[in-house]
Amino acid sequence: MTTFTPVSGLIGGMMIGLAAVLFFVLIGRIAGVSGIVGGVMTSATGDTGWRLAFVLGLVLGPLLVAAVSGTLADVAIATPWPWLVVAGVLVGFGTRLGAGCTSGHGVCGLARGSGRSAVATVIFFVVAIATVYVTRHLIGAA
Repeated sequence: MTTFTPVSGLIGGMMIGLAAVLFFVLIGRIAGVSGIVGGVMTSATGDTGWRLAFVLGLVLGPLLVAAVSGTLADVAIATPWPWLVVAGVLVGFGTRLGAGCTSGHGVCGLARGSGRSAVATVIFFVVAIATVYVTRHLIGAA
């Protein structure tokens, strides 16, 4: 993916920011996806409904856009499934280790001026850059 689309990126970023603000103002919660998804399986009674609605919105949102626009994004995953499973486990481990994910720290935490979130976000980016470098230039994967 090498297409540079600053306008759609800016609009998307603004929509994510607005959604995070509305989520905090209306529900009083931080829109950290890993915490919300993790809470679906471990939350207290009465706390599961909004979490399930959030997760369903993540899944159904793109399908709604596809239904309205008449096109579904063409996504090609060249990585073998076992590697995707390993990557998913590592991401899950990382979100637990870092007490949050990119949405919780990078969007909501930075907006609140959290020093811990700033450090976590820098670490996310450094690890992402290192991962791309290793997989594309040292291993030679797609």
